[in-house]
Amino acid sequence: MNITDVRVRKINTEGKMKAVVSITIDECFVVHDIKIIEGNNGRFIAMPSRKVGEGDFRDIAHPIQSETRQQLQDIIFEAYEESLREDQPEVIVEADEEICEDDDDDDDKE
Repeated sequence: MNITDVRVRKINTEGKMKAVVSITIDECFVVHDIKIIEGNNGRFIAMPSRKVGEGDFRDIAHPIQSETRQQLQDIIFEAYEESLREDQPEVIVEADEEICEDDDDDDDKE
């Protein structure tokens, strides 16, 4: 699976939410509303979520493996840092970063 495009929309420098990001996977699937949050223990990404119950949120889409989340976070942070250097409200970063390598050979399945 390849991240082929990252779009960063900066919010502002005040507050915990720093940016909202959209990623494109394999030039055919988009995930919107990934948030970059500056928390008490550092920066992290929050996947798109919906409210369930009173005050609880559940991710709509998210990486299953922690290493995939880390790779995705690294790609998003790199695009965010580039957006800060360019000082633009929205930055589109062309990417071709492979994440979540599939060790199975699809040809073996029948």
